[in-house]
Amino acid sequence: MIKVAIMYDFDKTLSTKDMQEFSFIKSIGYESSELFWKDVNELKNQNKMDSILAYMYMMLKKSQATNMPIKKSNFFDLGKNIEFYPGVCEYFSRINQAAKAMDIELEHYIISSGLTEVIEGTSIGKEFKKIYACKFMYDVNDIAVWPALVVNYTTKTQYLFRINKQVLDESNDVDLNSYNANKRPIPFNRMIYIGDGITDVPCFKLVKEQGGKSIVVYPSDNEEKKLIAKSFLIEKRAHFAAKADYSENSELDNLLLRILENIKSTAVLQALEYSE
Repeated sequence: MIKVAIMYDFDKTLSTKDMQEFSFIKSIGYESSELFWKDVNELKNQNKMDSILAYMYMMLKKSQATNMPIKKSNFFDLGKNIEFYPGVCEYFSRINQAAKAMDIELEHYIISSGLTEVIEGTSIGKEFKKIYACKFMYDVNDIAVWPALVVNYTTKTQYLFRINKQVLDESNDVDLNSYNANKRPIPFNRMIYIGDGITDVPCFKLVKEQGGKSIVVYPSDNEEKKLIAKSFLIEKRAHFAAKADYSENSELDNLLLRILENIKSTAVLQALEYSE
């Protein structure tokens, strides 16, 4: 049985919008998500900050200003309110069964600039072997006090190598950076990366250039996002573009099945070649 990994961005790839927009932003006093992101962008530009650190700082600052300290449990609860694209909740069991029938051991990973605890709190949180996303450090009262891990647009690529080498512990940099050409439990040509936009380009390109497959998804009712997704194909940043519909027999569902079949066929042919 061969091992294959599918890696997903989260916000606007599996969920319909940024996770903070479902309920958190209003809970810290904002009338709209636009105002929150406006403040984040101003903070980022004024201080030349990393954009992910800026939004994490703003979450802490505004929650303290409204006397509503954020606990880890609050993030888990936020996860329960996340809305997903069509078919997401049923997708994992179906694709896992299909892969098993092909003699494939399929693993799912998140690589996201969102928040780990929010994703863990969703109905699909248990589907992932590992969630690579931002984290806060918490004090003795379980209140968020400082960013502990930041996953931004370019650092996302390190997690592809962690999955490739199966060095999954974020704190283990020694094994991650050790050279071992023959010890790659999940080769890049057995990886699929699914994302939604410009922030996923480094992962799209790395997976594509190393022999894996990259898929850009877009909302079915958004022509602008569709054109952006198609532009990634023209620019050779990704292989495929599909509507963000994970339902059975959808365009995306059928595409993933074809890719898995291709990976399996290639593995069989390689085994025959090396057995000669």
